[in-house]
Amino acid sequence: MSQRVVVDPVTRIEGHLRVEVEVDGGRVVDAWCMGTMFRGFEEIIRGKDPRDATYVAERICGVCMGSHGWTAALAVEKAFGAQVPTAGRLIRNLLVGSLWLHDHPLHFYHLSALDYLDITAIGKYQGNDPGLQHVKAKVMALVEAGDAYPLLPRYEPDEYSVKDPEIVTTAVAHYLKALEIQAKAKKMSAILGGKQPHQSSIIVGGVTSYPNLEQLRQFEELLQEVIDFVKNVYVPDVLAFATGPLLPLAQASLGAGPGNYLAYGAFPLDDAGNKKLFEGGVILDNNLNQVHPLDHEQITEAVTHSWYKEGTGGYPGKAVTEVDLDKSGAYSFIKAPRYAGRPMEVGPLARMLVKQHAPLLQVMAKYNIRPGAVARHVARALETLLIADAMPVWLEELIKVLDSGKAFHDNGSARIHDAEHWEPPERGEGMGLNEAPRGALGHWVRVANRKVEHYQIIVPTTWNASPRDEQGQRGPIEHALVGTPVPDPENPINIVRVIRSFDPCLACAVHVVEPSSGREGLISIM
Repeated sequence: MSQRVVVDPVTRIEGHLRVEVEVDGGRVVDAWCMGTMFRGFEEIIRGKDPRDATYVAERICGVCMGSHGWTAALAVEKAFGAQVPTAGRLIRNLLVGSLWLHDHPLHFYHLSALDYLDITAIGKYQGNDPGLQHVKAKVMALVEAGDAYPLLPRYEPDEYSVKDPEIVTTAVAHYLKALEIQAKAKKMSAILGGKQPHQSSIIVGGVTSYPNLEQLRQFEELLQEVIDFVKNVYVPDVLAFATGPLLPLAQASLGAGPGNYLAYGAFPLDDAGNKKLFEGGVILDNNLNQVHPLDHEQITEAVTHSWYKEGTGGYPGKAVTEVDLDKSGAYSFIKAPRYAGRPMEVGPLARMLVKQHAPLLQVMAKYNIRPGAVARHVARALETLLIADAMPVWLEELIKVLDSGKAFHDNGSARIHDAEHWEPPERGEGMGLNEAPRGALGHWVRVANRKVEHYQIIVPTTWNASPRDEQGQRGPIEHALVGTPVPDPENPINIVRVIRSFDPCLACAVHVVEPSSGREGLISIM
């Protein structure tokens, strides 16, 4: 007999996400992913000066704000025909790259790792390492005081939870260290962005930042600390878990998506944007060895099961956002993006597969790791290595450009454009295709009478957490949940393992009220 299991809200993600699954025979047989919050940023941007789109778009998210600001600028630059100088490109790469170095370790340690640890094992640690002894004493004191948040409460450990006291205590020590590292990475982005969150230096045509050598020296010192953590702690931890205790889940492809992957590409390596650190492309039908060129005209959004008026979907350059709260059959504020009619997974796994990244493919082949929840963590870690290796190169290039005195497009006649006397064109259309840490990010803009006439955004979680489309095809997270083992419906730990592996971007909540009984209960804060 089937049973409906509801996780609402899903915690340790960004935003309000409700997930319902149908469990039969100890496995998920159907799933519904529900975005329960409407924000309407596209409507907020409409009617504004197009140069303001960057600043409004920054407020979409307090984590990947740099990616939104950058992508909004790309869209408006296309509409205006603006060109970004070399220094502007490098500063954007460094500024947003810092945020990726902040976001990826945060996702592993603070959002996902506790799904795989039996925290109570810390009390059994008997080693002699002073640092780990200190972690044990601190955590156990919090447990005894009944104040072990955010390590507890959590779902009950299962057969895949790591219970070795040394491994668990070490992982929690790294959890604490990662808090320091993410603060350093965020400070790096603030040096070039003016402030964080919501930087103020990315503008249409480039950046307003003009760092001096002292600022760049400080940036470099922080960068080296972050790189050291990435290479010597974060990546080894992920690989050790993936090829050790989590290998059975990895080989069983827990949380495998629909087998279609999409990446737009990010971090340009030349001023024309012809070469990028992450290239764009598409993989279809689980054919992981064949990457197709990206055709943006194949992108559409369905609204059949979303709380938007029928007929408002289609190509995002023409689609609109009109809410219909009474719509029959709708269950989410998330639209259903599709590429050539297919649901597409986006994010680090998609980027690394599209890139045909040899280290990832080698690890997957060696350990028979199949696409799924564990593979997403491995891809995210190896992707972070790529960014960590690229950042010092970009920094060195930036120093050379600034030293050359050729940081601007004005041939030296004026070091900084007087933006106060620059008017946007009468009309234009543009599209910004970029990558955020969580996946493919697109902004579409149309300008008329020097104002934004049309604006549409498809964020990574719109792809991954989309509801069914007009063909009844599930979105990637819905698809990934089908087949997930749930031996105990009261302890749906595998459900949240799968969901969190996508790193959904929606805001936090901690309580659930059961409407039939009014009973209020905690749904695993961690």
